Amino acid sequence: MAKKGISREKIINAFLFCAFDKSAGSTSLQDIADSIQIKKASMYNHFKSKDDMYEATLLYCSDYLNAFNFLPENLLEDGKIFDESAQETFKKIIRRYVQLYEAEPLFQIYTFIHTEKYFNSRASAIADKEFSKIESGIAILLKGFSSRGKLECLSVEEIKDLSNWLASFLFQQLDLYITHKKETVRQNPESGVGSLFALPTDNTALGKIVDTVTKWLIPLIPNSHHF
Repeated sequence: MAKKGISREKIINAFLFCAFDKSAGSTSLQDIADSIQIKKASMYNHFKSKDDMYEATLLYCSDYLNAFNFLPENLLEDGKIFDESAQETFKKIIRRYVQLYEAEPLFQIYTFIHTEKYFNSRASAIADKEFSKIESGIAILLKGFSSRGKLECLSVEEIKDLSNWLASFLFQQLDLYITHKKETVRQNPESGVGSLFALPTDNTALGKIVDTVTKWLIPLIPNSHHF
């Protein structure tokens, strides 16, 4: 009989935290059991094997990430998202999106998926879906600001190309940012793995990401001055 208070989700999160520290491949069932103070045999009440747990973890990560979008749907409902300048709106959206990944367990989920994507096609598909959400959100913003005259009139093909480029850059920078945060955790063992709440946002690094992305909008802003 399963130990009271131990659920599949709790075991999966323990796996994610252990994988964050040691990698999924190097994490043993004993590591996971020790991290939540249960007997290794107890996990077989929930999973047939480590492979079964791994597959369940991929599904958990996919479902969890589905709840987060680069561009929240509620921001589009009244159109007020386009009231500010394109640059300011992009800055707020990018900053919010990056900071989402500093929270548990999203931080560990991101690390897991973006490590495993090189070894597992399902993990790769999950990462690709995240990229597509960023690309789609950027396209919606570009189209919205363009149609309101706050950016130059962009063709469908121009929006597609620019969205892909900006999404690629942002995805790359998010990966570098998370990698840096992960190393910060590892270099501060007193905080413990997963204690991201104790670590402040790296505003300098985040500021560079935001500024680099939004500077590419300047040539598209009507009446902007270029030096």
